[in-house]
Amino acid sequence: MHSDELRRAFRWACALDVQARKPGNVSQASAGHRMQAGLFIASAAAAAGPLCEHGAAVGERIEHAVQATLAVAHCNTNLGILLLCAPLALACDSWSREQGLPALRQGLNDVLQGLDVADARAAYRAIAAAQPGGLGDAAQQDVRAEPTIGLREAMALTADRDRIAFQYRHGHADIFELGLPAFVSQAQATGRGRTAAMQRCYLEYLAAFPDSHIVRKHGAAAAHSVMAEALPWRDRSRAGEVLDADPAFAAWDASLKARAINPGTSADLSVATALVAALCNGMF
Repeated sequence: MHSDELRRAFRWACALDVQARKPGNVSQASAGHRMQAGLFIASAAAAAGPLCEHGAAVGERIEHAVQATLAVAHCNTNLGILLLCAPLALACDSWSREQGLPALRQGLNDVLQGLDVADARAAYRAIAAAQPGGLGDAAQQDVRAEPTIGLREAMALTADRDRIAFQYRHGHADIFELGLPAFVSQAQATGRGRTAAMQRCYLEYLAAFPDSHIVRKHGAAAAHSVMAEALPWRDRSRAGEVLDADPAFAAWDASLKARAINPGTSADLSVATALVAALCNGMF
């Protein structure tokens, strides 16, 4: 796939991220956590070039995209997104839409299997620069020390407690098997299309497992509580209801932000899912 098309798809997925109200997360309808939606649009524009640089290694893409983001945002707005999307971007160097989803998934697995120590070192530098608050802390291969194993092996060490690391170990399984079917079916089934698809995808993730970002910031009990809160909204989204028509949906968004709860991992997974949908279905 040509780098220009990949960049457009990435920026589209990031724009959709803030167009849809995703309770607890920043959107055009609702700022939060001392951030506005425009900051995420600017971050995506800055990161798209280095993330989608043809021929660049995964670690290089992550590090340079984080550097570009910090230069415009001066804070971490997209580290999780970049960690998820960088292997997909490299897989796209040798993939075209005509080859289909199975070929993209196989290409991604090949990329993940080929990650080396240089990728780990570059990614660790990016994580340390972004200062995401708990991400990268580990008894072994902590980000404050130079890694001695490949990036996939390093991610495997925390895969049981971090859902982004889980994707590296399991070939982005959540994205292909949970998020993408929900996103595509919702986009095709409702008149609201892509915005409803992003909401549905986000709620699927939020209801399916404890959000890693919430766990790091507030503990497992809080994350499980938010899962329970998300379940009825997920079911209503599955039923095709327009969630934004119910004032209680916006009230839940406000409540999460008042509690300083940001389901950032679920949002990051949703952006990566939207990117895959754009790549495979030409939705952007």
